[in-house]
Amino acid sequence: MNSFSEIFDRHPWEKVKASIYEKTAADVERALTGPKRSLEDFKALISPAALPYLESMAQLSHQLTQKRFGKVIQLYVPLYLSNECQNICTYCGFSFDNKIRRKTLTDAEIGREVEAIKQIGYDHVLLVTGEANQTVGVAYLKNALRLIRPCFSHISMEVQPLDQPDYEELIPLGLNTVLVYQETYHREEYKTHHPRGKKSNFTYRLDTPDRLGRAGIHKMGLGVLFGLEDWRTDSFFTALHLNYLERTYWQTKYSISFPRLRPFSGGPEPKVAMTNKVAMTNKELVQLICAYRIFNEEVELSISTRETPTFRDHIIKLGITSLSAGSKTNPGGYAVDPQSLEQFEISDERSPAHMAAVLRQQGYEPVWKDWDAVLG
Repeated sequence: MNSFSEIFDRHPWEKVKASIYEKTAADVERALTGPKRSLEDFKALISPAALPYLESMAQLSHQLTQKRFGKVIQLYVPLYLSNECQNICTYCGFSFDNKIRRKTLTDAEIGREVEAIKQIGYDHVLLVTGEANQTVGVAYLKNALRLIRPCFSHISMEVQPLDQPDYEELIPLGLNTVLVYQETYHREEYKTHHPRGKKSNFTYRLDTPDRLGRAGIHKMGLGVLFGLEDWRTDSFFTALHLNYLERTYWQTKYSISFPRLRPFSGGPEPKVAMTNKVAMTNKELVQLICAYRIFNEEVELSISTRETPTFRDHIIKLGITSLSAGSKTNPGGYAVDPQSLEQFEISDERSPAHMAAVLRQQGYEPVWKDWDAVLG
């Protein structure tokens, strides 16, 4: 097996979708009571048939999370280095065709942003850029890692997909984790939302986790953008991808994120607001989070400030292991240029200190660093 693409091609989208929607209450009950869960069980847990079992799913998800992760929630913060991008993406404020003021942080500006983030208390940072190889390519990322590594115990990155040798050069410089979201596993819908730029290459993006695994990355994050296609089918393909990666690159850790479409300046309203075809309700997002935890007791589950304060407060005990707080989605947002254009509007604007207090009130300990990286 050379890559996940070979497995992916054996699972036609419409056939997978039909099998999910055909699941019955009996299938859900088997998934909830069995000692281990298969991919077919995961289909049952994300199917419409599972909605009446949401309370049972929530209780089981809570128990499994407590058993594996205890009462700790890791906190992280995104540091946007650049909003320059050569791709056209219909849902993103950084899209090449969105006429915004572009900005890439200089060394001095990176230093100011790092200082502001450290004053908040963070020791885990997520570096984010648009996809512009000439401006924020590998050379820029290497330099950024050299500047930032002395200040944080764990550095994650969400940038353009790279070749395996590029990852092999970045890892020794302090790169611990790479997040790479497929956005949607529906080939035709993917093309609709990515008409221009390197990101339009569906297969290259699909094979990125394989390149990361071969490069020996410590942890990688998977996910899709909910609102582009049927969330249940996309989530099955994410689980299929995760299952393959865990078996193939067993030394790497994995996380799943749950981004839903958000409005952005200069763009249309999210597709989810225009049609019920691909809408995902709060109840369904709870269902999905619980389904992933029941399916996989080891995977880390992350929720961002895209979600409302009320939703985030209620989801803490149901399977989430990490969350962001006080996020700025614009380059220079913490100290250098707070008014620069955001990639998307956040929903939970509470400070990290406020979020940490919420966690403590619920009996959880907020953790500001990744202990694996420190011990390693």
